[in-house]
Amino acid sequence: MLAALAAVGGLTGSPLGTLLLALVAIGVVVLVGRFVLSVAWKLVVLATLVVAGLWVVSTLAGGLF
Repeated sequence: MLAALAAVGGLTGSPLGTLLLALVAIGVVVLVGRFVLSVAWKLVVLATLVVAGLWVVSTLAGGLF
């Protein structure tokens, strides 16, 4: 564990190491973001279908009474 922290400390000692560390961090954020957006997209589609179904049912029920 300490060796890994020392390696990270060595990376930030030069501009290229800092750039590499920043690019890796951005890559991790993008990968996590893709997963979160994938789940969010599915939830939005599901919510849209549920609301559309409720709207249709309420419209038909309103016309019956």
